[in-house]
Amino acid sequence: MDDPALCPLCLRPIPPGARASVHHLTPKLKGGAKGPTALMHKICHDEIHARLTETEIAREAATPAALRAHPALARFRAWIATKPPDFDARTLASLRRRRRRR
Repeated sequence: MDDPALCPLCLRPIPPGARASVHHLTPKLKGGAKGPTALMHKICHDEIHARLTETEIAREAATPAALRAHPALARFRAWIATKPPDFDARTLASLRRRRRRR
């Protein structure tokens, strides 16, 4: 039996049946449509896009190591580390969208 993949953001395993999605390390809108991707927990993927713009992802977080080191994701990483590998929850609407509405 193969070991489950590790999420590149939280480094927790992605067990079979867990909600997961494919993240383009360089956003498709920034030329990454055919570039490298990474399988990650859906909640981790959603958090990246809630906290960072496409431009920020392309410039500052286009590798798994850069994602893990990004200060905007530090609190989330500390929180999600306490959850089981198959944990899932709804995420808040994009923080950028909420700020624009004010």
